[in-house]
Amino acid sequence: MGIYAKYIFPRLLDLTLNNPQLGKYRRRALAEAKGKVLEIGFGTGLNLPYYPEAVTQITAIDPESMLARRVAERIEKSNVPVEFFQLNASGHLPFDDATFDSVVTTFTLCSIEHVDAALAEMRRVLKPEGQYIFFEHGRSDDAKTARRQDRYNPLQKIVGVGCNMNRKIDALIEANGFTITNLERFLMPKSPRILAEMYKGTAQRS
Repeated sequence: MGIYAKYIFPRLLDLTLNNPQLGKYRRRALAEAKGKVLEIGFGTGLNLPYYPEAVTQITAIDPESMLARRVAERIEKSNVPVEFFQLNASGHLPFDDATFDSVVTTFTLCSIEHVDAALAEMRRVLKPEGQYIFFEHGRSDDAKTARRQDRYNPLQKIVGVGCNMNRKIDALIEANGFTITNLERFLMPKSPRILAEMYKGTAQRS
């Protein structure tokens, strides 16, 4: 991992995604989380303040340990017990089938290289009656914007350290054994449209 990806990008990401506007959306997205939660793509722990009281435990995984001291402070302040594992979601997760009441991804599906494999693992460890909660950016339904996303995606993958702006999130989820039970599409205010196309919703195992 280069200097930019290891030291600079995590700080830029934390600065960009840590703001009251996004916090409001995080709270809304996580409102239905409950019980034992598996958060894929924990990043710097920005979701922690927004989990509802119904959550009893958070198991967090991320392939990188970013801003370790800052993350440790956020975990210590969390009202919910948090256990962090440095793992790649695309591999076999060390959890039994049907372990978790909720699986959560926020700004994560864009950057997982083998996203189909990761979604299959999420489905495996989610209880049959559990919920997959997602808050992601992705491909626009507007053809002109989608073409621009395709054009600039190679550059985005470099700047965003593997982040893709043109993945059709709902189609990915449904293609990997989930049925979407609620989906909200909107544009994130004050953001370039190619990065502002949001998918927020819930899904269950098909």
